[in-house]
Amino acid sequence: MSSFNGTASNHTQILSLVDQNGPVKTVVCVTPCVIFLYVNGVMIFTLRKKTVFQEASRYILFGHMLWLDTLHLFMSVVLFVCAVGRIFILKNVCIILLAAAQALYQVALLNLALMSLERYVAICFPLRHAKITSFRRTHIAIGAVWMIGLIQCLSEMIIFYAVDSTNTVMNLFCSRTTLFRLQIYKKLEIAFTCIFFMLVCFVIIFTYASIAAVAKSASCDKTSAKKANKTVLLHLVQLGLCAASILVGVIQEAIYVYTDYMTSINVMYFCFVVFLIFPKCLSPLIYGLRDQAFSCWFKYYFTFGLKKQNSCKTEIHLRGGG
Repeated sequence: MSSFNGTASNHTQILSLVDQNGPVKTVVCVTPCVIFLYVNGVMIFTLRKKTVFQEASRYILFGHMLWLDTLHLFMSVVLFVCAVGRIFILKNVCIILLAAAQALYQVALLNLALMSLERYVAICFPLRHAKITSFRRTHIAIGAVWMIGLIQCLSEMIIFYAVDSTNTVMNLFCSRTTLFRLQIYKKLEIAFTCIFFMLVCFVIIFTYASIAAVAKSASCDKTSAKKANKTVLLHLVQLGLCAASILVGVIQEAIYVYTDYMTSINVMYFCFVVFLIFPKCLSPLIYGLRDQAFSCWFKYYFTFGLKKQNSCKTEIHLRGGG
């Protein structure tokens, strides 16, 4: 399912079989993850250093996305290294890792919907934006998406410990295919995938259409509306990348049947890097650099203060920006 929860762990299981090219491919995969972990860390530090970034809802949601992507990248690196090193993990530790990955993926999807709704309120209800997207309400919304995102993984853990008797080994390769063998897991996965994608897709399309409609009115700030629509479109692209990662599972089954062993290994490695790793690396960077107020301070901290910050502006224009 997903950019990380099942698909990534299945990918690492396959990629662990890479022979002489393994070390090179490992460096190619792990290096950008480590670099962008640092980039994400600097972004999080920037958000924490400036009070104004901690109070505006758009930056709170952006920071939430950064944490989700950072944890996702870290777990990807850990499981990938375990796969390449053929390291077996305790069953109870494995289920915790997979449950966390499942929750991270689904909460990240729902966070896209929250970010789109925030831009919708900023453009369509500018006078009520500060009240609707207050600090307290933004954190309540984040708490709500975490509660929703935890439903599937908690259900799977209950089934695993209360019903599932197929797993008797203590150490195993950590992937959904080796841990979750009953059909009920697959049915849960399909059901939650459809529900979350339909919900988030509806929210993004609705907000985009609403902002576009408001942009045509004479009283609207055309520049702000245009930037907001571009931001919502970026959310739609992210959703598309998540959907593409689901198709990797279909590709995985097809290449086993129609291609030889080494071709299947190379295709799975390509899909792992392109659909699972790089989208999580690039999305935060794109968001951060698009925002002028945040970008200026980020560059300052990223260069250890070498870039002058005199021209940086930390004023948050709630009706503007991307």
